[in-house]
Amino acid sequence: MTISLNWLKTYIDIHLDPARIGEILTELGLELEGMEEVESLKGGLRGVVVGLVTDCQRHPNADKLSLTKVDIGGDAELSIVCGAPNVAAGQKVLVATVGTTLYPLGSEEPLNIKKAKVRGEESEGMICAADELGLGEDHSGILVLPADTPVGMAAAEYFKIEKDVVYEIGLTPNRSDATNHIGVARDLAATLRINYQHSGELRLPSVEGFTVANRELPIEVQVDNYDACPRYAGVCIQGVTVGESPDWLKKRLQSIGIRSINNVVDATNFILHEFGQPLHAFDYDEIAGHKVIVRTLPEGTPFLSLDEAERKLSAEDLMICDGNAAPMCIGGVFGGIRSGVKDSTRNIFLESAHFNPKYIRRSSMRHNLRTEAAKVFEKGSDPNVAVYALQRAAILICELSGGRIASDLIDIYPTPVQPRQVPLRFDHVSRLIGIDISKKELFAILDALDMPRVAETADTFTVTVPTNKSDVLREADVIEEILRIYGFNKVPIPAQIRTAAVEARRPEPFQVRNAVGDYLAAAGFHEMMALSLSESKYYKELMPAVSDEELVYINNTSNVNLDIMRPTTLFSALEAAVHNQNRQQTDLKLFEFGKTYRMKAGTTAEQAHLSLLVTGQRNAESWLEKEQRSADFYTLKAYCVNILARLGCTGYQESPATDPAFAYGVKYHRGERILAEIGKVTPALSKAMDIRGEVFFADIRWDALLDAVAKQKIGYREVSKFPTVRRDLALIVESSVKFSDIAAIAGKAGKGLLKNVNLFDVYEQEQAVGAGKKSCAVSFLFEDPTKTLQDKEVEKVMDHLIREYETKLGAVIRR
Repeated sequence: MTISLNWLKTYIDIHLDPARIGEILTELGLELEGMEEVESLKGGLRGVVVGLVTDCQRHPNADKLSLTKVDIGGDAELSIVCGAPNVAAGQKVLVATVGTTLYPLGSEEPLNIKKAKVRGEESEGMICAADELGLGEDHSGILVLPADTPVGMAAAEYFKIEKDVVYEIGLTPNRSDATNHIGVARDLAATLRINYQHSGELRLPSVEGFTVANRELPIEVQVDNYDACPRYAGVCIQGVTVGESPDWLKKRLQSIGIRSINNVVDATNFILHEFGQPLHAFDYDEIAGHKVIVRTLPEGTPFLSLDEAERKLSAEDLMICDGNAAPMCIGGVFGGIRSGVKDSTRNIFLESAHFNPKYIRRSSMRHNLRTEAAKVFEKGSDPNVAVYALQRAAILICELSGGRIASDLIDIYPTPVQPRQVPLRFDHVSRLIGIDISKKELFAILDALDMPRVAETADTFTVTVPTNKSDVLREADVIEEILRIYGFNKVPIPAQIRTAAVEARRPEPFQVRNAVGDYLAAAGFHEMMALSLSESKYYKELMPAVSDEELVYINNTSNVNLDIMRPTTLFSALEAAVHNQNRQQTDLKLFEFGKTYRMKAGTTAEQAHLSLLVTGQRNAESWLEKEQRSADFYTLKAYCVNILARLGCTGYQESPATDPAFAYGVKYHRGERILAEIGKVTPALSKAMDIRGEVFFADIRWDALLDAVAKQKIGYREVSKFPTVRRDLALIVESSVKFSDIAAIAGKAGKGLLKNVNLFDVYEQEQAVGAGKKSCAVSFLFEDPTKTLQDKEVEKVMDHLIREYETKLGAVIRR
């Protein structure tokens, strides 16, 4: 948000250094992101002075050039070559001296004035036309001033070039009261009154001049949706002349980066940035039936907006319609081309409304129309300023365009929004701020904030919160307001910091997280950091297995689409995959440490997770690998198994995955407690998210894994001095038999000697091994830490293994 210091000074007397004012704004919670000195005319006409042409002769080497002598009040006259056809002796002109930088209209490059020779004659400056100075578009000749203009007078002084300081403020979503100059002036007045012995007096615009001249422009307003539009006000103005705005208004708007359009539109923009109340002016003669209807329209209704684009409306878009229910404007967002103010407009209907932020945000995002009005309504406009701002705007438009008010002011406000009353405890104020503030100072701050007390006891008091502070709802919010004015910097830093020795959790979560993160990064993964917020539509439309009762809804005024805390990390990973694929990054390995949130038994359950996603090629293209291999389920499974092994987590069971987001997969668990779940994301879900290719996702329950690792005992065993013995078996088993079943039998049969079991080949061909069968080639590694194993010892274990496989798995041993 951009704030002009000169504009602020029209409401409050403030004489502090601009840099100090910037510091105060930051202390007030209006963080200063930038500060710039600007002028009403770029460059400020520095180096341009008034000169008298004392002599003018034809250039000896050019028919269209003149040689002039110009007195600018210096020790000597300047010799200047001029190409203007209207230059003549005796004229008072504007001279850009050597070293001056000009910013001509229509040119992106500045013009630097240098001493030069033009067709053999020396030129020590330039006599300027209006467009060369940025004062207008006329280039037919030089600008000639009145004869009584003092020689040597600075052009900036002659044209009264206004200097200003512009502040760029990073406005947070909770500061709906500071979206405008009066709002910022109120904050400044409060802190100056409390901390700088300032009177704190504000000069607010008067609307006493608002009078109805006649009632020749009747208008009817009908509001069909009070939830979307709690208040709607308007008035008609007759006989306007749409034209150029006066300089003072253009300068005000230009100072904050707004281009002047015409006097009517400029007046509405001025009120928006003065009061924080968006307005909209309609061409009264284009309103069918002279009736305004505030309603929604059927899905897909076409609407031609001001930018000449045809948009298909949603059934949730709040529309301002005429008497025929034809759309004229997306309420609070963007106007229509048919009903907008044009050069030919003579009568207008001026709208001032209060809209529900949710409707505005959704329409603004849906149609990609991030207008200034929409941004204000999204934060929450003040419903009780709508009529005041309307009267102020009507008076201003009448002054600028010669119009007159030609209808009664319409104000539809069935349920007025009342100021909230918030109770506070004196001890809570001291505890949250960190310092005791006297009652006298506390009440002075509240008075400066326009928060009067309505009740008080020995321990508590109640204040009334004005309706322009839509986010000040609780005791803590009011205390934050108090602290902003009191001053964060006045809260002392403790001289001592006391701490108590505590026993660290084993394993230390931060160290474990770093170890796993280092492993994944070394394996080519990139760490992602996603929002803890998500869209409820994912779980209503794509993943209904998560019930609505489990979702944790929030009131997010910054983005109404992100309306829940995420119950799973899956969609965060899928969104990241889409984002990367849309930027030609198709081979992805991503991981995230994050939390999920679900409602359980009336409370919010928060759980930590480690999520992994792989898609695309397994490895980067390389001369070492002639054939590229796509990442698959086993690629991701290997990483997860390695993580469990890295943390020393053993003794878990393996079962098929049950997550409905997976087409197939596996889960590792101890009893009912799941440690990790890995699988391929269903093709339907990948398609719905607009992801190309197969996606594999793993959800490691980080809290459960840390608990499991905490129970593991760390042991030490020296490296064996004796050799290992390997034996291989080829087993023909049913296709449903898992390697984990083979490994489990081997672990029991070879207990004490078996060091490792590995599956190194799987063969499936009906002609060779039979229908529904597969051949598994398995290696067994034996070792005795106390001696060298004999063949007969190994063969005894192998014979036992073969019998177990034949009995329990129905295996056939391939000899």
